[in-house]
Amino acid sequence: MSDFNDGREQAGLDIIAQLGWGQNEGVRELDEDLWKIISEANFGTIWARPGLSLRDRELICMSILIAIGAHGVAIHFKHAHKLGFTDEEIKEIILQTIPYAGLPRALSAMALFRRIQGGAELEL
Repeated sequence: MSDFNDGREQAGLDIIAQLGWGQNEGVRELDEDLWKIISEANFGTIWARPGLSLRDRELICMSILIAIGAHGVAIHFKHAHKLGFTDEEIKEIILQTIPYAGLPRALSAMALFRRIQGGAELEL
């Protein structure tokens, strides 16, 4: 990957820190290039845009990840309280996905959320 840095990496790291994820080291350990893409393109470009609050972006992200059945929603469930989400609000987000994503997706998300609430370790 190129070393081109126009401030997106730092902007992305700032967003990741605000989300409570530290430096997102789990992804960095998995693959350095993937980590740079996520940090710069996803968080430093998309999440850093004006127009929506981080809380709004997190709500959208959790909803979409639930809808597609992505296990990666676990890190969002674990740290959503840092953006002001309560457990009750996360539960309602999951329930709201039922008519749009289907009951199986909501069941999986609720089971994952309950494991996270119980202190389960996150896996990538």
